[in-house]
Amino acid sequence: MIVVTPLGKFEMVSDGTALVRAAFVGEECPCQPAKDVLEQQAAEQIKEYFAGERTEFTLPQNPQGTPFQRRVWEQIAKIPYGETITYGLLAAQIGNVHAARAVGAACGHNPLWIFLPCHRVLGKDGTLTGYAGGLERKKRLLELENGKKLKK
Repeated sequence: MIVVTPLGKFEMVSDGTALVRAAFVGEECPCQPAKDVLEQQAAEQIKEYFAGERTEFTLPQNPQGTPFQRRVWEQIAKIPYGETITYGLLAAQIGNVHAARAVGAACGHNPLWIFLPCHRVLGKDGTLTGYAGGLERKKRLLELENGKKLKK
């Protein structure tokens, strides 16, 4: 399913039992209706998120990746709404203080943008770095989570 958000068109795909992919897509992609109840719920929750009405997602998720990537994504899911963490601290939390770059690579392969909030992960000095959706979107997502209304 593709919905329009203040930051562009956003696609959410389920396998019928869990959300497996969510990402911004090109503007040329046509909006699509939900193929199942889970995609409809995902669309409702993402709209609530952008309206500032939702701080947590309650959908089953099944991101596909390596065991390391999944460990990183599980830790990313624990970052509270409106808060940030550095790649280095995230690496330490998964037990490898020297894995900041590998953590960054795992963030880059995150298949569930926003639902697994890799936009909350920052460079070691707190700078915005590395977001597959673009740094401007990362900045705006963090602004939204800190109380700023987004405009299209």
